[in-house]
Amino acid sequence: MRSLDDLLAEGVSGRRVLVRADLNVPLDTSTRAITDDGRIRASLPTLQALRDAGARVVVAAHLGRPKGEPDPQFSLAPVAARLGELLGTTVPLAADVAGDDARARAGALADGDVLLLENVRFEAAETAKDDAARGELADRLAALADVYVDDAFGAVHRKHASVYDVAQRLPHVAGRLVATELDVLTRLTQDPERPYVVVLGGSKVSDKLAVIEALLPKVDRLLVGGGMCFTFLAAQGHGVGKSLLEADQVDTCRRLLAEAGGKIVLPVDILCADRFGADAETSVTPADAIPDDLMGLDVGPLTVDLFTAELVEARTVFWNGPMGVFELAPFQAGTRGVAEGVGAVDGLSVVGGGDSAAAVRVLGLDEAAYGHISTGGGASLEYLEGRELPGLAVLAD
Repeated sequence: MRSLDDLLAEGVSGRRVLVRADLNVPLDTSTRAITDDGRIRASLPTLQALRDAGARVVVAAHLGRPKGEPDPQFSLAPVAARLGELLGTTVPLAADVAGDDARARAGALADGDVLLLENVRFEAAETAKDDAARGELADRLAALADVYVDDAFGAVHRKHASVYDVAQRLPHVAGRLVATELDVLTRLTQDPERPYVVVLGGSKVSDKLAVIEALLPKVDRLLVGGGMCFTFLAAQGHGVGKSLLEADQVDTCRRLLAEAGGKIVLPVDILCADRFGADAETSVTPADAIPDDLMGLDVGPLTVDLFTAELVEARTVFWNGPMGVFELAPFQAGTRGVAEGVGAVDGLSVVGGGDSAAAVRVLGLDEAAYGHISTGGGASLEYLEGRELPGLAVLAD
């Protein structure tokens, strides 16, 4: 797989470079203000290196899940403004993805300029299953540039036009973010320093089943929190009250617990409430004695202590998924405590993107405490599962 440095060594001055970036940032639903610009900041090393080398940079990205047609609420306008602030230059936004306006603006770029295309998912072909449909969009995107750089690690597990098909049409390299993500994930999968501890949270066991199956033989401990822990507790024969439960996964969890040989560590206490709300009354109960009329919404303080004790000795840690509903203040303590434990690891600590990365920022934790904060939750998990990621496979061609 060729790197950005390989491309820069060849020279890019005066050349148009199409960069697929991951700028899928969260927006405030009412003001459309960016609430976490982490992914934009993660794209800067590649974009700035290209600008410094005199490239004419065309950036493609997606935002949210529009239905394959222009939708103002998913416009990349706020992203263009913030990207310009961070780069210290004006970043115009094309009125379309790869149409007349994009072609005109790309053709008028000067050395060091940056143009952002409108949301690639405004084109239904971007996510089409049909190769020909994606290919037609990829042809138009490829016509905007001379070379392609994929720096959107958060999208490399998607066989989309701007991720997969464009790379088949242009000389291509991996951007700095993709290279960094791959380096870190390789360290997690190939002879990680031990003890190796994985912390998994989130709502559903079914979402993490494949990665649990893949990681169990490789890890020393697997700490399970979040909504998914209740299905494991049910598999141990405990009642979980009104907590989230995937009844169809109980037998699977029972099998995993039997096969794990003690590697899986579950919560010992749970923060419960009678309802989901910022003003709900809470109480801490033993994990094996959740009242029938309550629901678990966070792990309790004893569990934080237990998980932290497991993390203290770790040399390699991967964390994906919050311990509770951290978006609401009463249910933040579990995620905060475990996140601080991950950050204190004397070794490689990796935050596996998605809600975990969001929690670090929402809770105001020091990002520098972590060895790496991934931009791609789904991509990271699929890589750890051992699956081939289309966006990486095509770069290796």
